[in-house]
Amino acid sequence: MKYDVIIIGAGIAGLYASLHIPKEKNVLILCKDIPWECNTFYAQGGVAAAVDESDIESHIEDTLRAGAGQCKREAVEIMVNESLQVIPDLISRGFSFDTDDSGKLLYTKEAAHSRPRILHAGGDATGRYLHEFLMRANPHPLIYNVRVFDLLRSGDTCYGLRALINNQINELYADNIIIASGGVGSLYAYHTNSRTISSDIHGICLERGIKLDMMEMMQFHPTVFVDNPWARKQLLTEALRGEGAQIVDESGKRFLLDYDERGELAPRDIVSRAIFDYKKRTGSEIYLKMDMFDEEFFAHRFPNIKKAMKAVGFDLPKDLVPISPAFHYAIGGIVSDLDGAVGGLENLYVIGEAASTGVHGANRLASNSLLEGLVFARRAALKIVEKDYKWNHKPPFAEFKGNLVEKDDTILKQRLRRTMWQEVGIVRTRSGLERALDFVDDVQHLTIGRLLALRLKTARMIIESALARKESVGAHYIINE
Repeated sequence: MKYDVIIIGAGIAGLYASLHIPKEKNVLILCKDIPWECNTFYAQGGVAAAVDESDIESHIEDTLRAGAGQCKREAVEIMVNESLQVIPDLISRGFSFDTDDSGKLLYTKEAAHSRPRILHAGGDATGRYLHEFLMRANPHPLIYNVRVFDLLRSGDTCYGLRALINNQINELYADNIIIASGGVGSLYAYHTNSRTISSDIHGICLERGIKLDMMEMMQFHPTVFVDNPWARKQLLTEALRGEGAQIVDESGKRFLLDYDERGELAPRDIVSRAIFDYKKRTGSEIYLKMDMFDEEFFAHRFPNIKKAMKAVGFDLPKDLVPISPAFHYAIGGIVSDLDGAVGGLENLYVIGEAASTGVHGANRLASNSLLEGLVFARRAALKIVEKDYKWNHKPPFAEFKGNLVEKDDTILKQRLRRTMWQEVGIVRTRSGLERALDFVDDVQHLTIGRLLALRLKTARMIIESALARKESVGAHYIINE
């Protein structure tokens, strides 16, 4: 069976794209796990969007400034200008952002924004609310437990994919394929991502001659509670600091002001490195201080954080919470144009965190990620409908031989995650990156399954990109020792 469109991924980008593909089209959405296991579901802060036309230029400049001179201005302009289209579109379809008593939209401020422009829903549950809304609105079939492990490319056409579906290998074909599979979080020991975000698709793209870019630009969120037993660590949204929460040491000192006059509202890369450096120099534990909040306000504005932290023994907003930076977002990714199209291929598109449009530059501005997913998903879907590309004959593809998983893969995967955290993290050294590269090369020569091999290809690309960029910029901070 051949579909008109296959969408790989069921987060905000994949689901919003599906809304813009007519119901009469034969579309299939592939979900790797259960639907809510995606980064969209866990997004807390909100959606950055220009408040009105007078805010467009300011939002553009804030994004460019955070991107440390590495953004593509045209991409930023498209994202910000079209925020005034996608937000009303969501509202007209029935989605409700948080409002005041008079029904006026509520905006909050986050780091490196010059004014409040972050829309939120359910207090600190924006991603969860958006994901549930888009799942209910989705007009096309969606199947679960699908693990894509190859793209069937020949020449300038991507004919389909290979996937493990309910423990059986299948080949699926489509006239158009949209990659909306997310980033690379599970490559790192400490991360805030869904367990499904493992960089497989990036590795496939490297195999199939599809270009990746800016892969050294890995963003670390500065305020994460990492002392829990799960792979995904507890994010403490930047909106907390936007509303007044403070980062302090054991004596209560707001040491961030020694690093940047913006303190808690400096860009994420600056705050993360400051915490890393201060803790290394002083040995002090670092905390997020929230006791300035009224308890009723906190329970209403941040209900999910309050509930999650109560489950591990914290009474918020009263208690100090020990924090650490953790991997949060892959700024780089699969190269696309401004309609999501992958260069050199007639019918392959990439949107959301998996893509590298140039909109984030070297450091993503807070809460621009959900906006990027919305804007470029819509553009890709409209382009597919307009172009109406179809292929008639497919070439033969060699049968898959090998194992997806080998017996030692779990142990090696954990070693990879520790290596990436230690050597390819917040502060990098050339010697550390070379050690990481040696580790990846050694493991690639062992008997490993295909899924681990794909992760290693992506990890190698991140390391090589970090070695190639010799000067520090944005999220990439390197010491040449």
